[in-house]
Amino acid sequence: MDNAEQLTPQLTGDGSFTFYSTEFGETFHSHYGAHQEAIGKFVYPTLLPEKAKQGPIKILDVCYGLGYNTALALETIWQVNPDCQVQVYALELNPVVPRAAIAEGRSLTIANAGLQSWSPRVQTYLNTLAHDLEIQSPDCQAQLLVGDARQTLQVVLKQPFLADAIFLDPFSPPNCPQLWTVEFFQLLRQCLHPQGRLATYSCAAAVRTGLMSAGFAIAASPPVGRRTTGTVAGFTLTDCLALTPQEQEHLQTVASIPYHDPQLIDPASTILNRRQQAQKQSSLEPTKVWKKRWQKSS
Repeated sequence: MDNAEQLTPQLTGDGSFTFYSTEFGETFHSHYGAHQEAIGKFVYPTLLPEKAKQGPIKILDVCYGLGYNTALALETIWQVNPDCQVQVYALELNPVVPRAAIAEGRSLTIANAGLQSWSPRVQTYLNTLAHDLEIQSPDCQAQLLVGDARQTLQVVLKQPFLADAIFLDPFSPPNCPQLWTVEFFQLLRQCLHPQGRLATYSCAAAVRTGLMSAGFAIAASPPVGRRTTGTVAGFTLTDCLALTPQEQEHLQTVASIPYHDPQLIDPASTILNRRQQAQKQSSLEPTKVWKKRWQKSS
């Protein structure tokens, strides 16, 4: 994203605000609610309330954006255990986005919309991270790594860091396939603690098969403001929402062919074309046949 891109604030269904990206043609959050999405798709599925009772927590936030996922994670953790130590690595392409979120948040007075919706402790840390790219406090150590996440993730891999929670929150696969590939998922797997969890809003068949191809076990996370579920991944998953028969069959269609980026350097167009060619050569069931079958049965 160009630093000069105009970021247009938009209110979401729960009163919180998000931005619209002209480059990706999407908002940073669902129109159902940015706060609601952060809690329901990321904080709860990664079991952070339970983990907060057990000791220090490490978080990897892929596509930090406005900072909602990290902010609500910190709020949730410290509500459960005010003394919990948290370490965060946040990856973000454009540092203008979190800074613009801070500036816009200060100007909004609608409940839940602005910076004032966070506790003073979290407000301070969000501001520091957005502007200084680093927090060094007894209760929170964080770094905002700016650039292509495929490269900045290499910095994390070199650290003695295994995440208890990974938030995977890029723009949608058709618009940002670079961060939904099997190869990128393999790097994320190397960053995850054996008992940790990865969570994402996406239920796309290509994302789920990509995660499985990278060695993850997967499950669904509950719907948030819509009919579709999210996805949870880990080394082993217990007490999770199993995929429905419809979702399982979706993973046997052409839509399930994952994205690939062998050298982790390809532009989006190359990654999309590579997948399209694989789909043309596939003998898997056409997705429209699967969809029609389940429309009849619903």
